Amino acid sequence: MSFDRLFKFEEDLAAYTGAPYVVVTDGCTHALELCFRYDNIKETVFTPYTYLSVPMLMHHLGIKYDYHTQEHRQKWVSEYKFEATRIWDSARRLEPNMYRPGQMQCLSFGITKPLQVGKVGCVLTDDYEAYLAMSRMRSDGRDLRISPWESETRLKLGYHYCPTLELCSRGSQLLADYVPKVDPHPYVYPDCRNISIEC
Repeated sequence: MSFDRLFKFEEDLAAYTGAPYVVVTDGCTHALELCFRYDNIKETVFTPYTYLSVPMLMHHLGIKYDYHTQEHRQKWVSEYKFEATRIWDSARRLEPNMYRPGQMQCLSFGITKPLQVGKVGCVLTDDYEAYLAMSRMRSDGRDLRISPWESETRLKLGYHYCPTLELCSRGSQLLADYVPKVDPHPYVYPDCRNISIEC
């Protein structure tokens, strides 16, 4: 099986965003998970105004977290950073040359996002070792350039986080005609401090 359509979407995103490397996944939350796992993050602070999958991810990974209390640090447009990490939730941003050197920016291509492909996300990075590791992590520990997959017999633990090839093709097609738009009414997420998560 050829994964050329997946690699092309990664290459197209890299060229557009200015990121040296891109790892596509089956969603932004899984992209975030790979980053937190790779960097072995133990605690962080972030805005309470985010999608509920983010605090749930912290619980799944056993990461100690807190929310910003200062109003000016809670407000964000397009993206926000997880404090004391190099990880960004950039789910609502897609612009030319948006990549920040030394960082990991996680994008979403779901409904209501700038590029509405479907259940797809990605990580932008300039860390080659992280790129190699996360590319395998999202693919059940596999190197997708090796075929047949049965020929790989020694694998590191991975996750089933690959997007479909059809969505990758759609992503490349949409990106070719994509024009960035400024949203006059940026989406504001509910305050996660009002949500109780039972574990």
